[in-house]
Amino acid sequence: MSLAAKSLLLVAALALAACNNPDRYGAGGAGGTGGAGGAGGGINTTGLGDPNNPTSIAYFNQRVGDRVLFAVDQSTLSPEARQILTAQAQWLNQNPGYAAIIEGHADEQGTREYNLALGARRAAAVQNFLISQGVSASRMRTISYGKERPIEVCSSEACYQKNRRAVTVLSAGAGV
Repeated sequence: MSLAAKSLLLVAALALAACNNPDRYGAGGAGGTGGAGGAGGGINTTGLGDPNNPTSIAYFNQRVGDRVLFAVDQSTLSPEARQILTAQAQWLNQNPGYAAIIEGHADEQGTREYNLALGARRAAAVQNFLISQGVSASRMRTISYGKERPIEVCSSEACYQKNRRAVTVLSAGAGV
């Protein structure tokens, strides 16, 4: 096997390994016991710090709240969402060492393209609200997953409600 072929094979293997995150939704995958809605408050805190430490990602996820929900086909923030986002903004302003990626999600209804656009509008609504509360735009970026990363998989309104969301994902380091 030539050096170029070996190099290409190695790069492909590393790329696939980098994409693999089997615990993305907690133990058991989407809807598993460690995922949202499961045991333990729905948050997998492995590597996220102590949930009792007010400066940890685990504290943010569990106590402040890392997600807001939306109505069908909407990107308008509800009063409950504004309350959660106000708490997120306060936490982010008190902890400037963290950056955030705001993920926009949609339920499985509608086309892929429509849901990607809807997820982008939801993420933008969250980002704009956080900016209005004093969080620097340079600390945040948005991404839309549309219907590609459901937290619940079934065709019922109970599942759809959980999938219509925006999630604020923190990382250490103020530049995303």
